[in-house]
Amino acid sequence: MRCACRIRECCTLQTQDIYTPKGNVRPRLVIRKSYTKGKLATRSIPVIEDLRRLLVEYYPLAGEIYLFPGRSDGHISEDSASRILRGACKQAGIIGVSTHSFRRTALTQISNVGIPLRVIQEISGHRNLEQLQKYLEVTDEQVLGAAAALSMLSPVGENAGKSFYFV
Repeated sequence: MRCACRIRECCTLQTQDIYTPKGNVRPRLVIRKSYTKGKLATRSIPVIEDLRRLLVEYYPLAGEIYLFPGRSDGHISEDSASRILRGACKQAGIIGVSTHSFRRTALTQISNVGIPLRVIQEISGHRNLEQLQKYLEVTDEQVLGAAAALSMLSPVGENAGKSFYFV
């Protein structure tokens, strides 16, 4: 969730996309264009401190090509990752979670703290803002807050009857 990538992008991360040859975590992780949804562009995402600490702790076995190796010579499959997540959520008593819900939640959370949509688009890899906006959830509290903000902008006092705001 700390990089808001798609499950395919996560499963196909190679160790060299994250670690230097000496085993240090790179300042940016690389998501190769061949594994992105549209296969249009490679993107890189800054590795924030808490993610860096997790990656230092996780460091894969020497010689592993993929960050999350599968049982055979490749990376873990998207289905296997989803199955593992569902099992962990079931044990924890959490329902309604999917690998994609983590992406949606991460993008919604950074939107909620005021990060501009264009910046979020860079992180998420969406081709346009219209696609990105479909991911961002709006809560009843946010709608209420927006309505309250509108009431603060409404005319008061002697000019109250002279101006109209149409919805």
